[in-house]
Amino acid sequence: MEQLNQTTSLRFILLGLSTDPFLQVVFFFIFLIMYIITISGNLLFIIIVRINPSLHSPMFFFLTNLSMIDIIFSSSIVPVILMNTLSKDKSISLLGCVTQMLFSLAMGATEILILAFMAYDRFAAICRPLHYNTIMNKKLCFFSAAVSWNVGFMNSTLQVILTFQLPFCNSFNTNHYFCEVPAFIRMSCGDTFPNELSIYITGTILAIGCFYLILISYIHIISEVLKIISSEGRQKSISTCASHLTVVTLFFGTLMVMYLRPHSKKYTNYSGNPDKIVPILYTTVTPMLNPFIYSIRNKDVKNTLFNQLNRKKRY
Repeated sequence: MEQLNQTTSLRFILLGLSTDPFLQVVFFFIFLIMYIITISGNLLFIIIVRINPSLHSPMFFFLTNLSMIDIIFSSSIVPVILMNTLSKDKSISLLGCVTQMLFSLAMGATEILILAFMAYDRFAAICRPLHYNTIMNKKLCFFSAAVSWNVGFMNSTLQVILTFQLPFCNSFNTNHYFCEVPAFIRMSCGDTFPNELSIYITGTILAIGCFYLILISYIHIISEVLKIISSEGRQKSISTCASHLTVVTLFFGTLMVMYLRPHSKKYTNYSGNPDKIVPILYTTVTPMLNPFIYSIRNKDVKNTLFNQLNRKKRY
């Protein structure tokens, strides 16, 4: 009973981005602004897709899933950063840490899979245009989304269980600003090989596997685009893929740097700074930029937004 009470009352100290009071205030406002933009931008994108029937296509179905992922991803991390940045109490409960790690990992894995299915959608649209509606039917779209979300949470649950089975030897100071697996592996005083092996296996299957699927899809897409004679048709085809490639590069690049490298102390001279900068890109910057990357390059999205704004002005 006493051991159970000690476990449930366990708290981890998140040391945050900086101990400098001025920088803490600066970081607070930066993260607050980014969070507001992320939530409002992604919600607005979902609403625009919902109200415009011409946007009810497989590509925008996956994009609304991506916006939902970004909202949950950012909401699982940024509010805790905001509270801890200015608060004297930098601690987070075991339950809070488990919940944060579970959702952030799940959203990361789900986004990887969604980006892979989006690449297949672009392949079908450009390389198999006559059969596009048959290939990308509603059943396949819903099945793809369901697989992405379920696999994301299953992988996350596995990683969380393995992480919190590690011994921390009374050292609960986490040199990070949220509960992330690599930081906890470095904090452990036990054997972290099973954890690292699990990360590399799931990382290879999910991240690298999906990356290769995306790569293969775009090899076929590029070869098909090169066959297009008219420069206008070629430019249109490239434009439909440019947004997706931008998001893939931003997300996959930073995620692979963070997770697919040695995590234990014996492999690295850990200063904490790189491991704090890199996660900012895929946990806050990318979710904030995603709706704008897709909106700027799509006329239907922009026209729907402008029409709604003009309608409100009339009233």
